[in-house]
Amino acid sequence: MTRLIAVRPWPAFARAPANDVFPKARIMIFPTTAVVPTMRGSRYLQQLCKHWAHHLAVEFTPEHGAVTFPQDFRGSDYPGNALVTFDARTEALEVRIDATSPEQRDDLKRVVARHLDRFAFREAPLRFDWRDS
Repeated sequence: MTRLIAVRPWPAFARAPANDVFPKARIMIFPTTAVVPTMRGSRYLQQLCKHWAHHLAVEFTPEHGAVTFPQDFRGSDYPGNALVTFDARTEALEVRIDATSPEQRDDLKRVVARHLDRFAFREAPLRFDWRDS
């Protein structure tokens, strides 16, 4: 079951459906993944998704979340949108970033880590072992 939570209407840039994150044109994807050890993965996933739902396209359940970062988010100018997915496991939170440039990927690594550490302040700093593909 997929649940979409929004506190206010989506901004114009975030109205594209999640399955249309990457346009049909050929855009190279720069993926990275991290397994973040925590017993509260589902809680942090939901907090992050609710937080970003104020400004971004977000879909989530207690076990899985997907956040679309537009290519022009906060004044940036990347080749395309990025998709960040979260999967809560028993003892970890799996994070995957599919970016359209190495710079976007690196920026999102910092954004995700900073936000997760903020929500997980009792456990912070969390350990991120990013693996670029």
